[in-house]
Amino acid sequence: MAGKFVIGKRSNGDFQFNLKAGNGQVILASQGYADKGGCRNGIDSVQRNAADDARYERKVSSNGKWFFNLVAGNGQVVGTSEMYESESGRDNGIESVKANAPGATIVDETA
Repeated sequence: MAGKFVIGKRSNGDFQFNLKAGNGQVILASQGYADKGGCRNGIDSVQRNAADDARYERKVSSNGKWFFNLVAGNGQVVGTSEMYESESGRDNGIESVKANAPGATIVDETA
């Protein structure tokens, strides 16, 4: 099953997307956007940048968990992963974004 971008709204009214793998697990979450157009532009940016390994910032949080950010060509973070228990888990998450994002469908749950 292919991945999908799910557009939703936060409690403050901002739009947000989550990239979900075929199994339904969230593998990348966006920032909040004031309007749906900005949110869709964020999805386009993820789809354009997902295949480029240099666009991933591999990080470790202050509590020792592993995560990554996907950044656009302008250096702006367009998505952040969940926290992983291991470096290999994080790296598998990156591979999942690379595999799922380019051809993912878009589901708008705000419509």
